[in-house]
Amino acid sequence: MKRILTGITPSGYPHLGNYIGAIKPSLELLDEKCESFLFIADLHALIKVSNPEQLNQLTHGIALAWMASGLDPQKTYFYRQSDVPEITELAWILSCVTEKGLLNRSHAYKAAIDINKESGKKDTDEGVSMGLFSYPLLMACDILTPNATHVPVGKDQKQHLEIARDIAEKFNKKYGEVFNIPEAVINEEKTVIGTDGRKMSKSYDNIVPILSSEKDLKKSIMTIVTNSQEPGEKKDCKDNILFSIYSSFATDAQIEDMKLKYEDGIGWGDAKNIVFNDLNDLIKPIRDKYLELESKKSDTEEILQTNAKEVRNHTQPLIKEVKELVGIKKL
Repeated sequence: MKRILTGITPSGYPHLGNYIGAIKPSLELLDEKCESFLFIADLHALIKVSNPEQLNQLTHGIALAWMASGLDPQKTYFYRQSDVPEITELAWILSCVTEKGLLNRSHAYKAAIDINKESGKKDTDEGVSMGLFSYPLLMACDILTPNATHVPVGKDQKQHLEIARDIAEKFNKKYGEVFNIPEAVINEEKTVIGTDGRKMSKSYDNIVPILSSEKDLKKSIMTIVTNSQEPGEKKDCKDNILFSIYSSFATDAQIEDMKLKYEDGIGWGDAKNIVFNDLNDLIKPIRDKYLELESKKSDTEEILQTNAKEVRNHTQPLIKEVKELVGIKKL
């Protein structure tokens, strides 16, 4: 049976760009008739998040966001990475068959090196943690420990899957056929622009939140950059930030209606109100479900723990086989 695996790093709270570009398409993919694994990559998050309380809050928030968006933990193995110790155990074993040169070619590591070179630092490895350097290896173990067959990735993440395939093939050749060689499912991730026209990102402070109050949602919509055209003047949909954001979530009928309103010279204030109302209608069920789940924090923890135990029914036999193959077994 096809076994699909996806991971989410809890490095920030979801916004419209995350929902349209990652959450919604991932959930649609997980609806296929297959075994599906969706994990919260809290160990990966340690590379960027150093505040313990913040990491805990982000992990909880991400879990709630996905379940509020429609994830059914009864149909998908939904778990926290750190609750499956076989992942990190396998990471050490596979690090012993993974050549450093393979990880040297990782995009993230090369980017960090380039930044140090450009800033004139003598030590080009300055500030590069072992976590950053070796995270493609840990990512490979995220995939190989449950022995996934298919992994949805964006074009910029394809290299990570290729590294996982290289490691699995090398181990299989040296010790025996244990790991599936995972295949990429290329996710044509939609890029949603932010309120200022750049890619929507928390770091740019240009996001449209999906879990905030209606007041905060409307406030973000009203900050979307527009031009100085007055009401009554025909407006162009092309290269228009407001129209682009609206098109990312609206139905075909709503988009066509907005085009007509642009032709008729709708005022920017009225157009923004339409964007707010239609988006609010879309995400209100998600927001309401999120608030309901938030009031039952212990239930969320129980879901993650229960799913982790079920995942370990897959990972424990595999790690036992791997250890025996490399010679770690009873005398």
